[in-house]
Amino acid sequence: MKMRNSPLLIGITGGIGSGKSLISSIFSKLGLPVYDADTRAKWLMAHDPNIKSQLIELLGSECYTEEGLNRPFIARKSFNNEKILTLLNGMVHPEVGADFARWVALHGSSPVLLKESALIFESSLHTELDHVILVLSPSALRIKRVLARDLHRDKKDIEAIISRQLPATETSLLAHFTIKNDEKNLLLPQVLSIHKALIAKAVD
Repeated sequence: MKMRNSPLLIGITGGIGSGKSLISSIFSKLGLPVYDADTRAKWLMAHDPNIKSQLIELLGSECYTEEGLNRPFIARKSFNNEKILTLLNGMVHPEVGADFARWVALHGSSPVLLKESALIFESSLHTELDHVILVLSPSALRIKRVLARDLHRDKKDIEAIISRQLPATETSLLAHFTIKNDEKNLLLPQVLSIHKALIAKAVD
């Protein structure tokens, strides 16, 4: 048996509050590098000169304060405004894609690389990945988790975000693996089973 010439690229996705980051952290502890696309997008918005100039041109100088990126201001401007949201995604997603490509090059010795992103299917990123892991949770549980985590959001905010994401009935058909994070099924056996399958796929 021998390893592939390039790593398997695996997506981890799921709706807001589904537990993507928790699943990613377990895979990371198992030794697989994880690229957090949402965290990197926020970092790039705060530091990348190209994105900064485009953001200021689109929304004004209030996008940045002395402390850095003014996320509450940007969130207010883009919330429920599809035009601004589309323009924001159009300027941020290509930079995140380039950043991910550089990260992959730096971690090429690993047999499997994971990319955590909330909008893998909505942004058609799954076409650039070998397999996708979908994390599933009931909507009521997801809302409960986000309310406890994000104190600046209320139930209507979360429901609006959920409405912009593809339903599980659609994403389940596109995913290669699913993990049920519903507080009924144990997570670790599910992750270990997928980890074993991915390592096997990475070996000829």
